Amino acid sequence: MKLHLKKPLAFFDLESTGTDVAKDRIVELAILKIMPDGSIQQKPEVAGERYLINPGMPIPLESSLLHGIYDQDVQGKPSFQDVSKGLYKFLHDCDLAGFNSNRFDVPLLVEEFNRAGLFFDVRERNLIDVQTIFHLMEERTLKAGYKFYCGKDLADAHEAFADVKATYDVFLAQLERYQDVSWHNKHGEVSTPIQNDMDALHKFCKRNNAVDLVGRLSQEDNGVVFNFGKHKGRTVEEVLKQEPSYYDWVMKGDFPVLTKKIMQEIKEKLPIKTK
Repeated sequence: MKLHLKKPLAFFDLESTGTDVAKDRIVELAILKIMPDGSIQQKPEVAGERYLINPGMPIPLESSLLHGIYDQDVQGKPSFQDVSKGLYKFLHDCDLAGFNSNRFDVPLLVEEFNRAGLFFDVRERNLIDVQTIFHLMEERTLKAGYKFYCGKDLADAHEAFADVKATYDVFLAQLERYQDVSWHNKHGEVSTPIQNDMDALHKFCKRNNAVDLVGRLSQEDNGVVFNFGKHKGRTVEEVLKQEPSYYDWVMKGDFPVLTKKIMQEIKEKLPIKTK
């Protein structure tokens, strides 16, 4: 299908040091620019090559395990500052498209250009997010799941018992559909997680290391860490030792009960200071 374009449409994807738009940096960039006449320009220009960028900061191991780019891979590579003028010119007058791009890739790209002293104005550009189209057009409701897995219409949707019975039916259908089906995680490891085993399914459904359900706190190798605010990435124990008042701020704040409970338990295990 030929796209009806009034100006170039640049599909792009970024790999980065992390997911914090304000502090993280781009380590790889790829752009596929579709011209109104149907011709294509791209970066990197040679297929199979990677357009790597030195972020000027260490790449966290968890990010490297996800995209396969390590500190040694970007040694000697240009910084974003070095390539910014060329990229700015390449994307001039382009609409932008990507997958989850409106939430992450576009904001991070704008931040990088801003740090390089270039104002990359997206207000007059069309921003096309393929993930948004996917999620809006392919309904992810219980009714849609019941139709997909069970081949039936959910007539009494949003009546509690009808919904819970449909959820049970969908679950049984999932166990049958995905029995012995291989699944690849983000590290490339292969498993068959959909089993008639609740322990295994619990692990599969636990999508992150959150210990308080809402993700304010997560379990990492060095302990329970904050996932928000000025202490993001630091352990709760370390923060409570150095800034005890932060505990009071959380306890008085609008945080879930479980978040406060976990912090309280950590605080109670801290050694008592004696004179």
